[in-house]
Amino acid sequence: MQTLWELINTAPDSQIAIVSPELGARVSYKDFRAQVQGMADDLAALGIKPGDRVATILQNGMPAIVSFLAASVAGTAAPLNPGYRYEEVLFYLEDTNAKVLLCPPEGADEARRAAQDRGVPTYTLQTDALGTVTIEGAPKGHGKTAAAPTPDQVALILHTSGSTGRPKRVPIMHSNLAVSARNIVNTYNLTPSDVSMCVMPLFHVHGLTASTLSTFLAGGTLVAPVKFNALSFWGTIRDTKATWYSAVPTIHNMLLARSRGERPAGAEGLRFIRSCSAALPPEMLASLEASFGAPVLEAYGMTEAAHQMASNPLPPSEHKPGSVGPGTGVKIGIMDEKGTLLPQGARGEVVIQGANVVKGYENNPEANASSFVDGWFRTGDQGYLDPQGYLF
Repeated sequence: MQTLWELINTAPDSQIAIVSPELGARVSYKDFRAQVQGMADDLAALGIKPGDRVATILQNGMPAIVSFLAASVAGTAAPLNPGYRYEEVLFYLEDTNAKVLLCPPEGADEARRAAQDRGVPTYTLQTDALGTVTIEGAPKGHGKTAAAPTPDQVALILHTSGSTGRPKRVPIMHSNLAVSARNIVNTYNLTPSDVSMCVMPLFHVHGLTASTLSTFLAGGTLVAPVKFNALSFWGTIRDTKATWYSAVPTIHNMLLARSRGERPAGAEGLRFIRSCSAALPPEMLASLEASFGAPVLEAYGMTEAAHQMASNPLPPSEHKPGSVGPGTGVKIGIMDEKGTLLPQGARGEVVIQGANVVKGYENNPEANASSFVDGWFRTGDQGYLDPQGYLF
């Protein structure tokens, strides 16, 4: 079982870890690891201990990536949506019992006000032209070193919205994330020569695990623009020689609408396109493949599984429109309302087992009692398995 610190330590020092299009910066794994360790030590100097929640409210880019990993080393990362208003930030700071809040140099005024009212110290992250991220105001020459985390420590705390009631806290361990990242690497045969374009937000498990952690585990390069921009997307893909990207159908559709059926420059370098986090209509899949000339592989993920549970495989294996594919290092079953596993072809609730699945919700015995049954996690989704084990 790996920790996230071990996960980012597999690539050679000289390999490029992250490309920041806005800064024009290319950060090597050596510099990247030094930044993560340096910020983790700074957080330790600010009093962060294992288990302490470090809240961040950041757009995508170097600060979000470095702070996520540094927080997971020193304590537990609690990334928040930068679009949250005062009341939402106040709720999440209180619900996670955040010890500090890391903010961008500009904006986040409501978040800062919420932190002040909650008594949570705020610190600003600064980024120089080379892509080096530091905590402004962290004590200098403190001599503190963040203790190395263990695989069973909680690396990341996220919330999942139930259909009713308050959001459930999902504590995701280092081992859950590392296993999920490994499953993704294995599914798509990711290697050090792969370049991933990250367009999903880094306060959700999709962007964090699928685009980011799997790339670092493979020793590849992550392209991390601050925001998704349909106008500049293909130019960035071309310039960075990206080999794949993962997105929701909404983003795929925006790119499709702009392409007007013509293959954009840069698309020829894509090995595959991944779709997840919402159902991909089969006709959209066909249009994407026709326009962009790469296999489109629909996957199935959720926060409680540290993201990926199933995915359609790469060619020459079959990828089936309308299906999310077979389990990827995850056991998938179909269960009836009484908790009985159903035979192939029968419809029921999708249930999963795997080392990537969390052990339970935090401080929520009621949700745990209803969601975890005989070693299976009940996803709440309905489906069936076909004769080849593909999930629909």
